[in-house]
Amino acid sequence: MMFPLVPQSSRAYAQAMQLSARVNRLKPSSTLAVNALAKEMRQRGIDVIGFGAGEPDFTTPAHIREAAKHALDEGLTHYSPIPGEPAARAAAARKFARDNHLDHFTAENVIISAGGKHSFYLLTHALFDPECGLEMILPTPAWVSYRPIAEMAGATVVEVRTSVESDFKMTPAQLRAALTPRTRMLLINSPSNPCGTMYSPAELKALAAVITEHNAAGGKVVVAGDDIYEKIVYADTAFATIGQFLDPKWSVTLNGMSKAYAMTGWRIGYAAGPVELIKAMSKLQGQMITCIAAFCFPAMVEALDKGEPDVAEMREHYRQRAALMHEYVSRWTGVRCPRPTGAFYLFPDISAWFGHTSAGGTPLRSSLDVATALINEAHVAVVPGDEFGGCGPNHIRLSFACSTEKIEMGMTRIGEFVRTLG
Repeated sequence: MMFPLVPQSSRAYAQAMQLSARVNRLKPSSTLAVNALAKEMRQRGIDVIGFGAGEPDFTTPAHIREAAKHALDEGLTHYSPIPGEPAARAAAARKFARDNHLDHFTAENVIISAGGKHSFYLLTHALFDPECGLEMILPTPAWVSYRPIAEMAGATVVEVRTSVESDFKMTPAQLRAALTPRTRMLLINSPSNPCGTMYSPAELKALAAVITEHNAAGGKVVVAGDDIYEKIVYADTAFATIGQFLDPKWSVTLNGMSKAYAMTGWRIGYAAGPVELIKAMSKLQGQMITCIAAFCFPAMVEALDKGEPDVAEMREHYRQRAALMHEYVSRWTGVRCPRPTGAFYLFPDISAWFGHTSAGGTPLRSSLDVATALINEAHVAVVPGDEFGGCGPNHIRLSFACSTEKIEMGMTRIGEFVRTLG
């Protein structure tokens, strides 16, 4: 039985219900689709190795969980202020000063939302209007949700294509060429999902200088630095956020608890920026979710203030896994892949496999074909690169947020899949 990687939607139902054009234009997240299919196959008794999930395989550290339990026992079960409890916002501001050289932020500059994705949604809807003609510059390949969220807000997404040769990093010359009087936002995600690479402080400073020059000449570009993977770095280069090189009035820093602290299910994201922009995002949040669960705030404070030893332990595991998975990928003939320096992904160019046929008889013409054949024939779940934009259609994303045993087993299966290509 062949399992389709992309779920089939019911157009007839959508037409009968007269669903909005906005929803009908949206594609389901390919990463979530891969995870869902892998889970379904496991429930059917198929031993699937999952390299699709962008989710730590660790449990949230005990002292962070205990902080939430204590908050529940103390009756912290009521509404909180829309932008978040003051103590949690203050903890985020302390973290920005301590870790990122952003000591101009106070609690008033911070909003806490239902995950990093929600923070980005609020930001784009605070800056763009439908059919406004304003643009967001997005270096690609990029996380699959940036484009649809920005487009729902009314932004025109302008891709700046990067490549394996540049370690998937945009140059100042490329940024300068992409800027127009209509540019409203630049999004920088470093370390990168899906690429697993990151900008050096010098590279970020050079990009920031281009924006500073543009805004000094009358531009109004807000730079959003998505730093969700900042703690998962194992390169010789130190982490930097682009906001530390910018005028604070043109900079927003996005982050969250999901990746660094193994708290994906808690849905806690946070953002910091100019007070008026944060107030605008808070106004939107007040009409959406009001606030996140009150007992999560003490857990957030506990993690930000005392979670660094846990982060360091998990980061060492990721460092070892990154080296192991890259070693396997480097054995695949014709495949190119930069060495990962951050996050927990590899993004190999597997276009050398196109034009071949799998041992199970699947013609390989695209990354979707490769991903479909891998899950059905090798029982390994990977994410096809098409929706990441840019050169993505020639790539697959591999996540090493899983045990070394699973990495060895899954990569051995892929190696056998490659060896038997016809």
